[in-house]
Order: sequence, then structure tokens, then C-alpha cells
Amino acid sequence: MLPAEDQLPADFDRHQGVVVLGGEMGVYDDPDHPWLADVRALLSRAVSKRVPVLAICLGAQLLAAATGGQVRAARKGPEAGTLLVAKRDAAAEDPLLGPMPLTPDVLQFHTDEITALPPSAQLLASSPKCDNQAFRVGDCAYGLQFHIETTPDIVLEWARLSPDVAETVRPGQLEPEHLAEFHEELAETWQPVAERFVRLVSTPPEERSTSRFLPLA
Repeated sequence: MLPAEDQLPADFDRHQGVVVLGGEMGVYDDPDHPWLADVRALLSRAVSKRVPVLAICLGAQLLAAATGGQVRAARKGPEAGTLLVAKRDAAAEDPLLGPMPLTPDVLQFHTDEITALPPSAQLLASSPKCDNQAFRVGDCAYGLQFHIETTPDIVLEWARLSPDVAETVRPGQLEPEHLAEFHEELAETWQPVAERFVRLVSTPPEERSTSRFLPLA
């Protein structure tokens, strides 16, 4: 579903989960992209109804803004490339991120950052450049500032469309051979997380618990 073209659902009678991906616009660019307000409203409703959410990059920023957080231009400049994030202590007991490595590989490509998490959020991962890399609002709404859904071709296309951001990437990280190897490792780490999210979506709220999800791989 493309929010710029399709009407977003008014409720979740026919939907069990929400996935919101990235985009080149900013989280508050409503004058040029009025549908952003609808996405923020949808995310707010999802959190209040305990509908599982997986929000990536712009999606994570929209989730933060919709639930009381703040998003601004990245204070240390763009964050881009094949990098690591570090899990915070709270992530050890998290249903989705608990079983992951302490410093998983991710793909960064953003110029804005979440400068303040929502009051009810739990910080799950950080990086040296941007503190709020992964977080959970409530018990089942997840925001990831980084990307886990890319392919080498997608990354190279972003670099072509945003040369100013691509210039900040460390030497060699945009080479096809490096990107191919990196994405193999990315899939190995993050596919189990996606599978746990699907399991979360299919589980009624009253049956969810941390201990239920930590063993899944």
C-alpha cells in the first residue's frame, strides 16, 4: 500500500500488523506530502490498539513523532554506509532483538535523526553518530532508524540519487563485492528478527510474552 496513492485503513479489523518503510521526504514535510499526517495518525492508533508495528528509517521517525518523540536534522551530519549498531542492556529481554548479536550489521542512509524518544519508549540500540537507533513503544511497536530490507542494487540507486550522502560513506563500502557480502550477513542476522515479528503479529495480545519469543530463531 502506498499512502500517497491509497487510502489508509481507518481501523485494524482486517489488518493484524503495520510495516512502514523509508522515503526521501522528511517526517514533517506535510505541505508537500500531506499523507504523512495520515501515516502518523495510523501509527498512533496502532500503538493505542497494541497492533504490532515495524517501522524502518522514515517509518521509525514517523512512529517517534506520532507518539511524542522529536525528529530533527542529524546533528553530526548524515549517517550512511554498512555500519554497526550496539544493543542496549534493555534489548537483552526484548522479544525481537534479544537473541541478536551485541553489535549487528545494518545499512544506514539518513540525514535526519530521532533526537528525543517518546516518553513511553524503550531504547534498544544506539550508534556513535545517532543515539536512538532502535526502540520499542509499548509492547509491540518497533522503530529502526537503520535499514534491514535493502539489496545491493537499492543501495547503489540511493547513492546515485543522493551523491551528497554517498560522499560520506567510508571508502569501499559502495563497491558491489562489499555490498553483496554485507547483504548476506544482513540476511543471516535480520531474517530471524523478521520471522519473530511475523510470529508476534499472529499472536493475540493476551498471549504475548518475552519468554515466548526469545527462543525463536
